Amino acid sequence: MKKIWLIGLSVLMMFGLLGCGSDTGKAEEKAPAPVPQQKAADVAAPAGKGKILVAYFSATGNTKQLAENTAKALGADLYEIRPAKPYTREDLNYNDESTRATVEQKDDKARPELADKNAPVANYDTIVLAYPIWWAQAPRIMDTFVESYDFTGKNMTAICTSGGSDIGSSADYLQKLTKGKANWKPGKLFGPRAEAQEIKSWFTGLGF
Repeated sequence: MKKIWLIGLSVLMMFGLLGCGSDTGKAEEKAPAPVPQQKAADVAAPAGKGKILVAYFSATGNTKQLAENTAKALGADLYEIRPAKPYTREDLNYNDESTRATVEQKDDKARPELADKNAPVANYDTIVLAYPIWWAQAPRIMDTFVESYDFTGKNMTAICTSGGSDIGSSADYLQKLTKGKANWKPGKLFGPRAEAQEIKSWFTGLGF
């Protein structure tokens, strides 16, 4: 009888241990890992202020190519400065003193009309002006452009293309005409196919 009682007690103790082991196993189960919260730095900043705008005028396509290369190299946006009356090949005939471009360039009061005044300059901190050199200066439509917007507080510089002349005093002249107090830096002459690294090195050196 005593033997049977001992056997029964042993069976009860064994079931008790198994129950404890089961509870312990559940208690040690790992909780699901928390989903990491997105850091503020990982959220992309909205486009607009702080970015660069390349505003260009191109009559033959050379400056357009430079402007596009520059925008790509600097991660900038593009805006085309368009005249209300487009220039024709005849307008650009350097050998004819009566052509439109020649007459305009000889008159420092000439202000060709813009096709629109929708350039989003207010949304950018840095404006890069791009233009061809005509008779050692920027085309007069660039004069119209810098007088048509308020550039107060903007970083500004210029790039240009030319058949033989350097940038000369063209950027300095535009600086004098610029409406508002802007932070102007020296411009540079580039070939239409200027490489990205050359453009980046120049722009970095400006210290904007």
